[in-house]
Amino acid sequence: MNVSAPVFINVDGSAIAVRQAPGAAPGIVWLGGYKSDMLGTKAEALSAWTSGEGRAYLRHDYSGHGESGGDFADGTISKWLAESLAVLRRFSKGKQILVGSSMGAWIALRMVQELRKAGDDRVVGLVLLAPAPDFTVELIEPVLTKAQKRDLSKKGYFEEPSDYSDEPYIYTRALIEDGRANRVMAGPIDTHCPVHILQGLADPDVPSGHALKLAALLPADDVTLSLIPDGDHRLSRPEDLDMLRRAVADMVRRAA
Repeated sequence: MNVSAPVFINVDGSAIAVRQAPGAAPGIVWLGGYKSDMLGTKAEALSAWTSGEGRAYLRHDYSGHGESGGDFADGTISKWLAESLAVLRRFSKGKQILVGSSMGAWIALRMVQELRKAGDDRVVGLVLLAPAPDFTVELIEPVLTKAQKRDLSKKGYFEEPSDYSDEPYIYTRALIEDGRANRVMAGPIDTHCPVHILQGLADPDVPSGHALKLAALLPADDVTLSLIPDGDHRLSRPEDLDMLRRAVADMVRRAA
């Protein structure tokens, strides 16, 4: 595991932890999932691969995650998006490939939208793992129980047991309301760059149909969808990591 100390930048009052390795362009930018951190299995596998390739690699923890400051319960897609854009603009130069896992795929798609609005075309490829764009609208809101709705109304949040942590996941009313303002799957998505989606068919958290819906909204000539029959949501087995490395390497070749 990479144990070098991160550097920190202040974004809207939160100390955001960043790890950057210099190298060739196009650089690789890692965007983790909800309640994950930048020292997870997939992020570390990419760190080792980019190091061996001499390729630039950039990653950070959202506020309330990992080594960054801030309270997790204060997080929203807009807040984590702003942090991710600040890190990208501060620490990257030249062409970049965004690799987004789960919620990180949502952040990546929103980043492309915001960068394009500003005339910034540095993103030349997207690799999305178990992508969960619009998960608050598409996957959480439709199945809220009466008890969860009551908690959202009275407490401003509800808790749910996590398969990945001893602590429960917290979903706030602010996160859900903000999610509606950040939807990307309401119509066609023009990323202006190729996209490769990796999706496990045994994913209990983000159904494969969600990835299929996302793929259908992307330009057909620029999207590759790789379905992994026994892959789960983590996609962290050795064979999954091999597929991730191959997908990123192929995107690098396309962007070079």
